[in-house]
Amino acid sequence: MGYRVVVAGATGNVGREMLNILAEREFPIDDIAAVASSRSQGDEVELGDTGRMIKVQNIEHFDPAGWDIALFAIGSEATKVYAPKFAAAGCTVIDNSSLYRMDPDVPLIVPEVNPGDIDRYRARNIIANPNCSTAQLVVALKPLHDAAKITRVVVATYQSVSGAGKSGMDELFEQSRNIFVGEQAEPKKFTKQIAFNVIPHIDTFLDDGSTKEEWKMVVETKKILDPKIKVVATCVRVPVFVGHSEAVHVEFENEISAAEAQRILREAPGVMLVDKREDGGYVTPIECVGEFATYVSRVREDPTVDNGLAMWVVSDNLRKGAALNAVQIAELLGRRHLKKAA
Repeated sequence: MGYRVVVAGATGNVGREMLNILAEREFPIDDIAAVASSRSQGDEVELGDTGRMIKVQNIEHFDPAGWDIALFAIGSEATKVYAPKFAAAGCTVIDNSSLYRMDPDVPLIVPEVNPGDIDRYRARNIIANPNCSTAQLVVALKPLHDAAKITRVVVATYQSVSGAGKSGMDELFEQSRNIFVGEQAEPKKFTKQIAFNVIPHIDTFLDDGSTKEEWKMVVETKKILDPKIKVVATCVRVPVFVGHSEAVHVEFENEISAAEAQRILREAPGVMLVDKREDGGYVTPIECVGEFATYVSRVREDPTVDNGLAMWVVSDNLRKGAALNAVQIAELLGRRHLKKAA
């Protein structure tokens, strides 16, 4: 016996990745529906590489009654309309947008980090998926926090264009092609040229000079990991198609060596330590694409602060940053609460 699962936004980058991961992880499915906006009605999407094609239904007319879990990848505006309807019908929503992340009645979950928080999901029948850059960060930080208690985190991100959706990927491709043939590379999706460039600006600016993306990393890390941790982030868009990277500097209350941190990270759930301290002995975004793990490299002691470490963290943002984490939440929900699968 399995679950009746809805994938909302099934024709987008994250929605398609959700379908792939449901198949790859052999999530117990009795029935599956793909829904999207009216523009995609009648299109077909494949459930991973199974050969099973699913006809896309219009979310406006879809009846969620009798369905168990809905994986949402439709953006905040549409989520605001449809998530309460699905939740009220008894279908638990696992939402990839930012809409509910800081709602005190909605658990914000990374299964390797705070699985127990999912027990509060019944208040709204909605569970939030964190920002992609936050998800990989807290997976790496959690085991170190347990060992030596983190007090402060300084992080600079190197975020791929897939975080901005298909239009971001298209813009990088088109600008790169245009530059090679001597044509103009005018920005449309991004505020400046992204090809062969980096842009220290993701989402809107706030009054204090930070961006909303940076604010998300701060408040989400606190909610997921520990509200006492001080966090500052600089989020940068880079000309990489898939895979987010982060340079992370961490300060601890208690002493911890690089060797001890490596030992802890080597055994940590969801983490793959690749830290050979030689040419190529680290992971870059290209190598993480299509992988489930959060990769940690370049672990070293920071001599500028007491009890400080620096490290490099890389993950496939469409997977752990979005689709994989959502499916892992569904698995956790099944194990702890729904318990329909054998």
